[in-house]
Amino acid sequence: MANSGRTSPPFIALLLFSLLSATHCLLHNDKQKNCMYAVTVETSCTKGADTSNHVSLRFGDTNSNDIVVRRLNLKHVRRVDPLEPQVLDDVSRKPFQVCMVDQFQVTGKCVTSPICYLYLKLSGTDDWRPGFVQVRSLKGPHLSSNYFYFRRVLPRHVWHGFDTCPGEVTPFGMKRNRKV
Repeated sequence: MANSGRTSPPFIALLLFSLLSATHCLLHNDKQKNCMYAVTVETSCTKGADTSNHVSLRFGDTNSNDIVVRRLNLKHVRRVDPLEPQVLDDVSRKPFQVCMVDQFQVTGKCVTSPICYLYLKLSGTDDWRPGFVQVRSLKGPHLSSNYFYFRRVLPRHVWHGFDTCPGEVTPFGMKRNRKV
């Protein structure tokens, strides 16, 4: 009996399986993409506010895109003038000095909504008093964070920061919309 232009069911199943597998691979690879971020950190002008310790950074968005930078010190790019947007030097120098603004370049998972939380962790024995931190997404300004103001000595060996992600007040505390 001749096939009258109809495709066999096993062939359709194989074609459908291939199409679904390819779609899954494309979606999975899209989530694996990395994005670039410019992190600006000001160290306050208080005497003894600088540090030579290791500083870690954690930030992300409401969709559980969490970026962790274990040693932010190693990502130092340049110092900038706090009053003008000009670069003071392009020579690699020690970051987190008193009254200085440093920029860092970080690569990590791509955020899909604006950055709404940021935490810092200080590892070592000396004190550090950051002024502000801002993360700019080089993918688009609409994904960048607002300024996170610290202006106090960071506790050592614990994550310390801010979570401004949307949430609602309940009788049992804040209920975050962020996926954990």
